[in-house]
Amino acid sequence: MIEAKNVVKTFDGFRALDGLTMTVPKGSIYGLVGPNGAGKSTLLRHVTGVYRQDSGSVLLEGNPIYENPEAKARIAHIPDELYYFLSASTRDMMRFYRGFYPRFDQNRYQTLKEVFSNVDEKQPIRRLSKGMQKQSAFWLALCCRPEVLVLDEPVDGLDPVMRRQVWSLLMGDVAEWGTTVLVSSHNLRELEDVCDHVGILSHGKVLLERSLSDLQENVVKMQIVFQERELPPLPEDLPLLHVSQVGRIHTLIVRGNATEVTNRLAAYAPILMEALPLTLEEIFIYELGGEDYAVRDIVL
Repeated sequence: MIEAKNVVKTFDGFRALDGLTMTVPKGSIYGLVGPNGAGKSTLLRHVTGVYRQDSGSVLLEGNPIYENPEAKARIAHIPDELYYFLSASTRDMMRFYRGFYPRFDQNRYQTLKEVFSNVDEKQPIRRLSKGMQKQSAFWLALCCRPEVLVLDEPVDGLDPVMRRQVWSLLMGDVAEWGTTVLVSSHNLRELEDVCDHVGILSHGKVLLERSLSDLQENVVKMQIVFQERELPPLPEDLPLLHVSQVGRIHTLIVRGNATEVTNRLAAYAPILMEALPLTLEEIFIYELGGEDYAVRDIVL
């Protein structure tokens, strides 16, 4: 489990992280989303032990990560901008990784050659295309057999087939090895199919952190038509997040269980009523309301 508790990080007077608190359950795929400047990359650099927080704590299984070689040996990281030695090939970097990742799997490296067959392991990585560089990074990271895999915009530059292949490999490691995956992305649509927990950052804080099942079970979209054109007075304690109308059809976004909400609205004798599932993007938009327009922009 990864825990960040009241983390503060300041750069030249600017608070990149402002009392951030977050928990990533062990063996989960945790999606981290937020607008540019929200603090995602800064947080990931704390989780990987690159930055030291000004205050607060960042822990792996209860132990500090910063300046802790044992903790860092359990974490692999694929940043948005890849790092590799100037003339190093994938094979060279494999030997380098093998030197300090105790669980590095040489057999898996050979097996994954077939998956990443377009990557020339002898070619200097800097001469590869962006997509090939990303494939090389995944090839190496997966062979490290990390307990925690930290990804920053991981599949940018990959074609759709390779994206699916990479996510399949990652989910296989989560299922078989209990790998914890912390992934930062602007793309909620992509995370929706793979993540079981999601957190959204804005201005250096976690605004919302929940499991997907909790999100999807506790917000419902109701489309409803009444005898009268106008919406009747609804109970003040009905937790409405959004109301809109097109013609005679009223759309209500309500926080609560679909069955309970349906039963409450049935008392108003509607002509037509239907409960519809919400996408993850819609849930975040309505949960956050007017909290931050930049946050809303990333999920529209």
